[in-house]
Amino acid sequence: MEQFYYASDKSGLDAGRILEALKASISSIMDQGKAFPESGPGKVLIVGPDYSRFHSNAGLISNLYYHLFREMGCRTDILIAAGTHEGMSDEQLRVMYGDIPRECFFHHDFRKDVVRLGQVDAAYVSELSEGLFPETIDVEINRRILDESYDLILSVGQVVPHEVVGMANYSKNLFVGAGGASMINKSHMLGAVYGMERIMGKDHTPVRDVFDYALTHYLQDRPIVFVQTVCTADGADIHMHGLFIGDTRSVFEKAVELAQKTNIDFVQTGIRKCVVWLDPAEFTSTWIGNKAIYRTRMAIADGGELLILAPGVRRFGEAPELDALIRKYGYTGRDHILEESRKKENEDLQENMSAAAHLIHGSSDGRFTITYAVRDISTDEIRKAGFEAALFEEMVKRYDPARLAPGYNTMPDGEEIFFIPNPALGLWINREKFAGE
Repeated sequence: MEQFYYASDKSGLDAGRILEALKASISSIMDQGKAFPESGPGKVLIVGPDYSRFHSNAGLISNLYYHLFREMGCRTDILIAAGTHEGMSDEQLRVMYGDIPRECFFHHDFRKDVVRLGQVDAAYVSELSEGLFPETIDVEINRRILDESYDLILSVGQVVPHEVVGMANYSKNLFVGAGGASMINKSHMLGAVYGMERIMGKDHTPVRDVFDYALTHYLQDRPIVFVQTVCTADGADIHMHGLFIGDTRSVFEKAVELAQKTNIDFVQTGIRKCVVWLDPAEFTSTWIGNKAIYRTRMAIADGGELLILAPGVRRFGEAPELDALIRKYGYTGRDHILEESRKKENEDLQENMSAAAHLIHGSSDGRFTITYAVRDISTDEIRKAGFEAALFEEMVKRYDPARLAPGYNTMPDGEEIFFIPNPALGLWINREKFAGE
């Protein structure tokens, strides 16, 4: 189909231009006969993100598409590509996706809802990882994506720096967001072993190559169109700087180019103290909240400090078994977690490679301190998980997010801090140490 690239200045695309782009994409799809048979109204599947990607504007886009298709007499279903995250509540669906009827939504279950398509061979994975991860990876996908009653599948999401794949979305939205345990677990471990600092903010990475291999070899016959956004936000105000729609990889590549400009912030020297605010509506676990660590680790100086203000974090894992693994092993460093994962008695860690990878990602390996300030987890539990702990009410009095500006701030007593109001929307890098692609 024809590719659509819409870009704007810092103020972002307005609702009128977004709607114009979506209408144009539907016209292009219909003109090329890719969907909606002459026999009657078509059936559409939108694969969209969960609430942790609220600032992607994917909810708005999905809502607009839903109403456009309804006017055409089409049935539209929405598959929430939640990966291993917990399902969205009805209230979260309403806030993010608007007035789409609840019965249109389906939550992906990575354990039960998948079909195995094939595999990515160990030899290829070993080649990609420079011999660091010689593992076969099963390719599994949510069964709805294979349902031939759908005339069109729209994969909707945000391209933004990501700790596992380099840049989020495109093939990742399908094979992690709507994928199975093998791909989720092993892709995360592949990224952790290869090294986050070699991956984040880049297009071509070993993990991306695995996802793209699976897309090319196993989903090439499905009517998939990618709808990719590039966004930033000021609090609740979302600014969409780009919207890229099409069925080839070029839509992702164009989005990556823009996201590298809008979502990567370079600091000139390492940050000595970084304070990160986690919106309580968006971040309820360290499993998601550790983006505060992933996205800042390349900017924090050796011996520096990261303080995470996390009033909504009330647990470690998104699921009970993940929470238990985090409590058992803790964020104790790459070498220690790899050592533990090799022990025969630690089958629980071996069977949950994504958890092992998460534990590696969530540690600074002693390079800087990480302090969590929460309300609903005890300081003792936080420390047992491998972090330093502070009382939220005390920290928020000193570092009030309502009074801090993004970037450098000087406190009344002369302390200099670097403040980040939402770590999910960017990547912060010390320019002195960054190696480009």
